[in-house]
Amino acid sequence: MPASPSSSVQAARKAVADRLREIRRDAGLSGGALALSAGWYKSKVSRLENAVTPPSPGDIRAWCRACGAENQAADLIAAARTADNMYVAWRRVQRSGLKQLQESYLPLYERTRVFRTYCANVVPGVLQTHAYASALLRSISEFHETPDDVSGAVEARLDRSARVVREGDHRFALVLEESVLRHRVGDAQTMAGQLGYLLSAMTFPSVSLGVIPFAAERRMWMIETFTVYDEDQAEAELLTARVNVTAPSEVRQYLKAFAEFARLAVYGADARSLITSAIDALE
Repeated sequence: MPASPSSSVQAARKAVADRLREIRRDAGLSGGALALSAGWYKSKVSRLENAVTPPSPGDIRAWCRACGAENQAADLIAAARTADNMYVAWRRVQRSGLKQLQESYLPLYERTRVFRTYCANVVPGVLQTHAYASALLRSISEFHETPDDVSGAVEARLDRSARVVREGDHRFALVLEESVLRHRVGDAQTMAGQLGYLLSAMTFPSVSLGVIPFAAERRMWMIETFTVYDEDQAEAELLTARVNVTAPSEVRQYLKAFAEFARLAVYGADARSLITSAIDALE
């Protein structure tokens, strides 16, 4: 069972908080004395030491200054930023629109050789058609109230997908829940085109596509959509944020989860039958 996708984030933040506490104790200061020196309420010291509130760079500098440990501030600021980068709120990366977000993934996609993706809600981005991606990104843009650059974002997504799926030494192991085939994004024509493209994509040498049937006897429950890039990094998609997991023990849990999903899936003719049935149901 994978840990919560936010567990590595909380662990990283707690490590920073624990180090702040150690610095205070090494300096022989009480929480109240540190707060007085930094010009804070005492409750702020407690929140920082218990990882309730992530420290800002200014907080860390003030803390280290009060404790006579200014030489440790830079390393702590770097550790705090690493923790913050694990949990990235969509509103932060989407504030200038969706096109820039799509383009930001290209270096990661180009250096990754093996992609392992599990989806329980929508078709993976690397196999989306223009119409499907347009409908999906339009709904995301409207929900998150981002600047309207959906057309540019769709072109960036499709260009990125074409580069990594059709070119270079990349392999894609994709597992979808059958619900992905039935959940309509856009109108019936959009879904028919998308499902038809999935049938075509199954013939790509770089793509392995499996579908977990509704009737599968579950040994692994449905969880959030995630991708593992090689064996180095996992990314889980939540409603409000993406969570980047780099701790080896947690990446291994996502690899284990993917292996379980892959064993539940059907491939080849059985997968094509499920996709064809979903197409027929659109009529």
